[in-house]
This record gives sequence, structure tokens and C-alpha cells, in this order.
Amino acid sequence: MKVLVVGANGQIGRHFVKMLASSDTHTPKAMIRKEEQVSFFNSLGVETVLTSLEGSVEEITEAMEGCDAVVFAAGSGGKTGADKTLLIDLDGAAKTIEAAERTGTERFLMISAINADKRAMWKEDMAHYYVAKHHADNILRASGLVYTIIRPGILTNEPGTGKILAVEDLDSGEISREDVARVLFNALDNEHVFNKTFAVVSGDNEVETALNQL
Repeated sequence: MKVLVVGANGQIGRHFVKMLASSDTHTPKAMIRKEEQVSFFNSLGVETVLTSLEGSVEEITEAMEGCDAVVFAAGSGGKTGADKTLLIDLDGAAKTIEAAERTGTERFLMISAINADKRAMWKEDMAHYYVAKHHADNILRASGLVYTIIRPGILTNEPGTGKILAVEDLDSGEISREDVARVLFNALDNEHVFNKTFAVVSGDNEVETALNQL
């Protein structure tokens, strides 16, 4: 399976691309924004495409050609304003979904956020972020694509343990970015998580076992 990784240069994206690159069954294509990011992926032998989520649907569609699946792991980052969050996390996701529909790339995995569906739990200073994630998730669910929406808890840079808790409804918890990448990898062709939305945090079960219980 050839996988377009949108947001490949992000912290989750890099972990995920490394896993795909060392796999016998999947091949990554890294969608990145800047020329200076290319060398990292070249060192892994990974194909890259320079495309911005603030560009056109046509440009994203061209980047996606030839891929069997899309993983949307992009985000504007915590240092940008609400305007960039809406342009990247919401509109960028919507354009990527439209591109997948145009190319017939049916498998689509989205990194969302825990509590993206619970307005009562959105903190005022983060409301724009949750608005973006909430509506991007809904657009994906309504698209007809074979989706999986993964809602991690608070992200850490601790080494992954390979042990998680995956449930449909959860309010809090932490998980390493490496383990989120591992969830993405295991979810790619796992039919147990087709057309499902769930939260993930650190837990006691192996990733595959946890996903198979959903």
C-alpha cells in the first residue's frame, strides 16, 4: 500500500514515515512544505512531494496520484494564530478529503484530538483548535471514504511503549507521539477500525489487540 503522509515532517509524521519505510507491505510518500525538509526523507529513501495545504485542491490532488491511502497528520502548530489553525487543520483537511475523492483514494486516516466532539470541554483559548478538528472530522465522516479518526490524548515526546488504551469515549490521558504513529501504522489495513472514531491514550494493551477490540 502506497501511503501519502500529509504533515510528514511533523513529529508524529516522522515517526510514522520511518515505520512505513521499514515495512515490507507499505510505502510512504511524504508531503512536505519546504525544500529544506527533503534531506531527512532522502536519508530514509522516501519519496517526497512539495505541496502546501494552503494551496489548491488541484495541487493536493496531483500530490496524491498513485497512492492507495492518505494519512492526515498535519497541524498548524501551537505557535500560530487561530487563522492558520482554520486554514491548515480545517480547510487543509477538507481540501485533502476532496482530493482523495477526486483520485479515488478511498482509505483516509485522520489525526484529530481527544474531546473534539465535546464542546462543553473546549477551553476558551483552544476553542479554535477544537472547532477545526470537530468540523474536519465531520467532513471526513460524511465523505464516503473509508475513514479512521484517531483522537489522541495529550501528546508527549516520551519513547513509545507500544501499549495503549483505545476506546470510543474518553475525556483525558496522555500518549507518546511515537505510539500514535504506531496506532496509525496498525490501523492502515485493520478492518476493525474502518469507519470508526476513537480516542487513544497510554494503556496496557498491545496496539493491535487494542484496535481489534474496538
